Formats: sequence, structure tokens, C-alpha cells
Amino acid sequence: MTIQINGRCLCNEVKYTVTGPFQIFALCHCSRCRKSTGSAHASNIFTDADRVSWISGVSLIKRYELPDAKRFTKAFCSLCGSPVPCVSRDGKRLLIPAGCLESDPEIRPHVRIYCADKAPWYEQVETIKSFDGAAI
Repeated sequence: MTIQINGRCLCNEVKYTVTGPFQIFALCHCSRCRKSTGSAHASNIFTDADRVSWISGVSLIKRYELPDAKRFTKAFCSLCGSPVPCVSRDGKRLLIPAGCLESDPEIRPHVRIYCADKAPWYEQVETIKSFDGAAI
């Protein structure tokens, strides 16, 4: 299914549109993704490399490729640090950080990867109290 979704960084300077269909929605628990997001996992949607159109802020995007990693790449806004879409090193896939999309991508996570590297404190997430707003 063809779908178009706008995305943006936190400071609203980098804006883009991504076009489906989207192929994979993965939650990655590897230590690199945990460190780069500061959270339990990265939430990434993958599609073909040519599925992004930049609206504004392209000159603000910085790209970091971890030297000893075959696949790890991170693109981000140089002003606010928000992740933005990036094309894989081999040029075949577009990685879209799901949390930066402005609307529902109409795909749900269907694979969790590097679960052996999962943060030890993540196990009880489904059993703790939940709130619809700030509780602390």
C-alpha cells in the first residue's frame, strides 16, 4: 500500500516525507541502538532507499558511521540531535526512526532483534503501572 507520512526533528528544522509501502518494522535491542537512542531499543522502519523526500534542513543533517560496524549508521539533526532517516551503507535501504513520524505508519513492529543484548531492566516493562500523562 502506498502511504505518505511527514516526519520532523524535535526542533522542527529538518522535515521530510517518507513514502511506503514499508517493509519491516524492527525493535532493535543491540547495545549500539540502546546507546544511540538512550532507551531500551531503537524503533526503526525499513523501506527502499529512494522513499524519502527532504522538505527542509538537509544541510543540518549529520551522519555517523561506527567505524568497526558493518551496518550501524546514525543520521541526526545537528541542532537538536533527533534521529532522521538515513540510507544504509550499501545504498539499498532507508532506515526511518519511527518515533519521528507525524502520523501512523500503518505498520506495526513485527520483529525484535538482538534480544540477547536487551537491557536487564527491560524485562518488567509490561507489568509496571502505566499513565496517560506525566506521573513523576
